[in-house]
Amino acid sequence: MSSDAAIRIRGVSKVFPVYRQPHHRLLQLLDPRRDGRWHRDFHALQPLDLDIRRGETVGIVGRNGSGKSTLLQLICGTLAPTTGEVAVAGRIAALLELGAGFNPEFTGRENVYMYGAVLGLGRAELDARFDGIAAFADIGEFMDQPVKTYSSGMYVRLAFAVASNVEPDILVVDEALAVGDEAFQRKCFARIDQIRDGGATVLFVSHSAGTVVDLCDRAVLLDHGELLAQGTPRNIVSRYQKLLYAPPERVGEVREQIRAEGAGGLDVDEAPSVAQAGAPPGVAVPKTGGASRAYWDDGMVPSSTIAYESRGARIGDVRIETPGGERVNVIVAGDEYVYAYTVDFARTLAGVRCGMMIRSIAGVEIAGAATSTREDAIPAVERGASLEVRFRFRCLLAPGVYFGNAGVLARGESGEDYADRRIDVAMFRVMQQPQRLATGFVDLDVRPEVLVAGVA
Repeated sequence: MSSDAAIRIRGVSKVFPVYRQPHHRLLQLLDPRRDGRWHRDFHALQPLDLDIRRGETVGIVGRNGSGKSTLLQLICGTLAPTTGEVAVAGRIAALLELGAGFNPEFTGRENVYMYGAVLGLGRAELDARFDGIAAFADIGEFMDQPVKTYSSGMYVRLAFAVASNVEPDILVVDEALAVGDEAFQRKCFARIDQIRDGGATVLFVSHSAGTVVDLCDRAVLLDHGELLAQGTPRNIVSRYQKLLYAPPERVGEVREQIRAEGAGGLDVDEAPSVAQAGAPPGVAVPKTGGASRAYWDDGMVPSSTIAYESRGARIGDVRIETPGGERVNVIVAGDEYVYAYTVDFARTLAGVRCGMMIRSIAGVEIAGAATSTREDAIPAVERGASLEVRFRFRCLLAPGVYFGNAGVLARGESGEDYADRRIDVAMFRVMQQPQRLATGFVDLDVRPEVLVAGVA
């Protein structure tokens, strides 16, 4: 194993037996020669090779059931590979599925010492670190209560506090952090930054594209147990999203396209972009607008839409268009677009105004607008009338996936209220920009300057 490698994986696969009936497990033990009769094989992980360098932060992305957690468990040694070998250099601390490694009957304090001992720390060393672990977990008097009484958030607090305070050479974090509150998640990511800056290797599994891009040096895409691609986080996340939002009938085609890019000796970070090579098969690229590279992807359909009860108005046909009128949902930062929808009125409403809001995957409200103030609202809209509402905007958003809201307000006896509202009714993606210097959600058009002072 190379001295530069923290993890070396060669030909590793994992196959689980799936039994047709519970008692077939016993029959398998009694008659192992009739192997194929009592179960079928489920290939959770296809044979793969992977090297992770010391000090590297690697994100693992993929759809549910792609083999991410199985790969982490093989690396951590909680599962044995069916074929191949995994070599790990250094102390490894893992935060896998919720509560893994804890005894529910033990108190939090007892579990700290038990888990620390498993990681190779002595009693004296754990005594010296306990106050720091307890302060990070911040669960107060529950530290001396059985962990079976903990909420999911408290479980994660304690587990991450222990895993991140034993000074691991390799830290493995699965999606478990998603159950913590926002403040604790931020504290965890700050701690991961400290561990990474200290030279440790970090493996991170997340469905959050922004987190992988911000946190990781490299990313790996798994699907159906196969390592489809690896490269820079932005490019791998782009392919992951393309696979995630592909219509069911096109998933196989998209998988083959991603696999072919790697099999042809082409690093995915050098693969032609949609702008260079044209949109993928079945995706319409607008012909109007000349140089516009925005296009429509059938797979970008929100599954979290919430519709308020209609009170005399109904929102419909929410979409994003180019200035030329072409519908798009994969757009380019810096270009202009129109966020539009219609409103049909089933009764006459007074003081009507409309609005829109763009939110992140996590639900953060990033930007929005209204058609007017309360004082300048439309005095009245008659029953049977329709409105075409259009918000023209320049896309200043960071690459990623966003969701759009739409709302219609009207004045009633008790004040202004929603006549109709739709949450997450539209979904769109901003393309990756390898040369982007701006950070955060919004590009403020900052013009950086660095002045070198003369040496006296």
